[in-house]
Amino acid sequence: MTFNDIFKSSFLENVTSVSILDMLLAMTLAFALGMFIFFVYKKTFSGVMYSSGFGVTLVALTMITTLVILAVTSNVVLSLGMVGALSIVRFRAAIKEPLDIAYLFWAIAVGIVLAAGLIPLAVIGSVLIGIFLLLFVNRKSHANPYIVVVECADGESERRAVAYLEEQVKRFSVKSKTVRKGAVELNAEIRLKDDNTDFINTLADMEGVNNAVLVSYNGDYMG
Repeated sequence: MTFNDIFKSSFLENVTSVSILDMLLAMTLAFALGMFIFFVYKKTFSGVMYSSGFGVTLVALTMITTLVILAVTSNVVLSLGMVGALSIVRFRAAIKEPLDIAYLFWAIAVGIVLAAGLIPLAVIGSVLIGIFLLLFVNRKSHANPYIVVVECADGESERRAVAYLEEQVKRFSVKSKTVRKGAVELNAEIRLKDDNTDFINTLADMEGVNNAVLVSYNGDYMG
């Protein structure tokens, strides 16, 4: 062992394993594609409360994944240690919308593909995914779903209310029914023939109908 071997630093040897140009190019593309994912997420968001923090997280996740994969691909030994280190990480953040999972995987996949040097795949794939989401996520159905809640005095008034609704709407489907002494509450999913909702006024004025409520919803129903 020579004098130079004693002061030889394996840490400094890894400094040049990834060139500055490669780092700048990969991180710049990661930021640009992360912003594109953020833009698509913002345009296609259809939840109740929009979270700008989640959009920023998508950009950061793309860049962080690129950074990690660049380090892994530059050193085989480091890759083994990185796998072991990341295996102990646990995330407890709740995903509120099912589509958010797709955006998270999209950001991670873009970071991995970019760091692997497959730039055309990352760019073209992201553009195609973005176009798909923009076209289909916010696509409105011709017949928007509604929930109608009708409270009737007895079974006879309930039958008249159901018969009237079946005539006025395109589709009628009972979701739940609650029967109490002196009252029958019916929850049903309906599809309107057009945008006219005046039928709910007539329904509320029918004999034996205590009240009628029409609510728009996104198609998910919890009974």
